[in-house]
Amino acid sequence: MLTYCRSCVMPDTKPDLQLDETGECNACRSYRNRAQVDWDLRRQELLTLVEKHRRRDGSHWDCIVPVSGGKDSTYQVVRMLQLGLNPLCVTSSTCDLSPLGRQNIENLKRLGVDHVEVSPNPLVRARLNRIGLTQVGDIAWPEHVGIFTIPVRAAVQFNVPLIVWGENSQDEYGGPAAAAQNNVLNRRWLEEFGGLLGMRVTDLVGQDGIEAKHLIHYTYPSDEELARVGVTGLFLGHYLPWDGLSNALIAQGHGFASHPTAVEGSMVNYENLDNHQHGIHDYFKFLKFGFGRATDHACLHIRRGRLTREDGLDIVQRLDGKFPWSYLGKPLAEILAPLEMGVDEFIRLCDRFTNKKIFQREANGALRKDRHGNLFKLNHDNPVRPAVALREAA
Repeated sequence: MLTYCRSCVMPDTKPDLQLDETGECNACRSYRNRAQVDWDLRRQELLTLVEKHRRRDGSHWDCIVPVSGGKDSTYQVVRMLQLGLNPLCVTSSTCDLSPLGRQNIENLKRLGVDHVEVSPNPLVRARLNRIGLTQVGDIAWPEHVGIFTIPVRAAVQFNVPLIVWGENSQDEYGGPAAAAQNNVLNRRWLEEFGGLLGMRVTDLVGQDGIEAKHLIHYTYPSDEELARVGVTGLFLGHYLPWDGLSNALIAQGHGFASHPTAVEGSMVNYENLDNHQHGIHDYFKFLKFGFGRATDHACLHIRRGRLTREDGLDIVQRLDGKFPWSYLGKPLAEILAPLEMGVDEFIRLCDRFTNKKIFQREANGALRKDRHGNLFKLNHDNPVRPAVALREAA
């Protein structure tokens, strides 16, 4: 059985999520504590920091903004332009770029910025996707690494010390206090909280013909290189109140395009629009931990008072954890093709990574599934009760 936060609908199976003695998770506590933040003071701290890095002679860019073309990175660029900065936007190409993703990257460039897009070798990338999926259950492993390493490599290469990231995911979604309260993204943060799942880049050398020369884009610069340039990576969400929906509205006001309907596995139409593989990534999160992207969104809106917990629960039960037969209109078989993997092999892999403690099984031990391949959680037929209620019932 899963134990859920009494305030939102996040289960305690989420890595690094902690429930206190009342049954509330650290992500809910962290959001509530934002009411005590002096945001005017934080904004002034941001202004002081960017002024320190402003290149008044025009010899270099003022900062680097890592961008995917999504609503958050579009918001980050808008805020930097409003501060009068001259940013260099750096994109680490996604694994299976959707037409909507390309449209939003082109829109971001039209805001009036210089832009560099780094596209790692797609043949190597496909091998890394397969290794990530089969070994740690994350098809997006190379993408997550490149998102963090490529902008930092650009900062060193172009001699631009300041990197403006978005939100601290450990703060927004729940994580260790040390990570959540840190407003700086550095090598240590990446290695501990950047989603490497215990697999190091150096571990890949020798697998499936991969050599060190294939992994340059995925390798963090040396400490000496970082010190020479003075690279500083800040989380914008530490200085300005962070809200995905508000970011989406601001981005849409600057030309960002959303999906016509809510994206598969999600309750919103403005997030995770660029990569056809993202449905697989979210599905494996559901298999391992019993929650998916709809849970993430529901919790964010519950904390902000836009949803009741009951409505969030209803949405999660209807949308979370559906087998990813397609994503953004692309069939699963086509998404898997670059990995040289068929749907049958994929299903066997799903079964191997499924957490058998939280899903129902048949009498013969096989996972129970409906005719669409969807699993049943152990508490599928019962309302999800918050942690405090479960403890009292025990």
